[in-house]
Amino acid sequence: MKIMPVRSPADLDRFIRLPWKIYAGDAHWVPPLVDSERKMLDPKRNPFYGRTDAEHFLLEDQGVPVGRISAFVNRGHNEFHGEKTAFFGYFESENRPEAAKALFEAAHAWARERGMNRIRGPVNPSMNDPCGLLVDGFDSAPYVLMTYNPRYYVKQVEEQGYTKSMDLWAYYLDDQALARDKIDRVARRVRERADVHVRPVDLSRFDSELAIVKDIYNNGWEKTWGFLPMTDAEIQFTANDLKAIILPEYAYIAEVGGKPVGFSLALPDINRAMKKANGSLLPFGWWGFLKFNLRKIPTFRLFALGVKRDYQHLGLGTLFYQKYIEEGLRRGVKSAELSWILENNDLMNRPIQRMGARVYKTYRMYDRPLP
Repeated sequence: MKIMPVRSPADLDRFIRLPWKIYAGDAHWVPPLVDSERKMLDPKRNPFYGRTDAEHFLLEDQGVPVGRISAFVNRGHNEFHGEKTAFFGYFESENRPEAAKALFEAAHAWARERGMNRIRGPVNPSMNDPCGLLVDGFDSAPYVLMTYNPRYYVKQVEEQGYTKSMDLWAYYLDDQALARDKIDRVARRVRERADVHVRPVDLSRFDSELAIVKDIYNNGWEKTWGFLPMTDAEIQFTANDLKAIILPEYAYIAEVGGKPVGFSLALPDINRAMKKANGSLLPFGWWGFLKFNLRKIPTFRLFALGVKRDYQHLGLGTLFYQKYIEEGLRRGVKSAELSWILENNDLMNRPIQRMGARVYKTYRMYDRPLP
C-alpha cells in the first residue's frame, strides 16, 4: 500500500469519490454532492481554511484507492482554548486493519510535525460541520448534514488509541410519543415569567437576520464543549449553503422585551432527495431533486437552537419546541430528528426527553494523545 498527500485535482476527485466504493450496496448511505464536497475542501472558497492548516491523504493499494483521511490544525481553536490540538476528519477505509493504521499514522505524524500534542475527531472539517463517528443507531439513514459510517469504523478508530471525549446525541420524536400537554404547560409558565415573543425569520432581510443569529450563537455557545466563535466569513459561507433549504416556518428568533436573545432553525430532511441525486444535480439528478417540494417533505431535523447566556434560565427552548410541534402537526409531519446535542447539555436534554423524544443515534468525538 502507498499513502500520498492530495496534490492534484485528479487526486482530490479520487479522494472525494472514494465513499462510493466503501458504501456500495449500503442502503442507508446518502451520497454527498460532489461539487459541495469540492467547495468544502477548497481553501480558496471555504473561509474555514483562513485560520486552519490542512493535509488530505489518500491510501492506495496497487494504484486503487482504499482509504482516505484529513488532518487539521485549527489555529483559532488552539488560541481560543489554549491548546495544541489537531483534528482528523473525512476518514474512510476498507475493512482492513492495516489500512486504518496507515491512514492514522500519516495524520498523527503530520500533526506532531506541527507541534500538536493531541488529536480529536472526526470533523468534516470542523465542529460546525458534520462531525462525530456513528457508534450506535446503524439501522436507518442519517438526516440532513449528519454523518454516517460502517459499524467497523468504531473498532478501526479505537484500535489506533482513541478514547471517547464526548458523545453527541440525536433524538427521534414522532407524533405517537409526543407529550404535547407537558410542552404546552411549561411554555405557559415561560410566557408568564417573561415578555417573550417568538417570530419567524424574515428571509427578505437575510443579512440583518444573519447578524442577529451570529450574535446569539457566539454568545450562547461560548461555554459549550468544543465551541469556537465563527468569523463573519465562516457564518456567511454556511448561511449561503443553507439558504436554499431554509423555510421561514422552520426558522425563529425569540425576543424578550423586543430584544433578540434566541434563535432556532430546523431543516427539511432533503437527504430523501439526495439519495436519488447520487452525488450530482446534473444532468438528471437535478430533476429528481426538484420533485421534492421542501414543504412536502414529511420530516425535518432541528438543526440549531441557541439562547444568550443571560437568558438561558428562562427556558426559551420550550417555546421553540412548541412552535415546531404546532407547525409540524399542521403540515402533517409525523416525525423529526433533534440533533446533535452534547450528552452533558442538561438544559436541552431534559426538556427534549420530557416531550417524549428518545436518543436513537449516538455520534462520538474521540481524543488521542500525541506523545
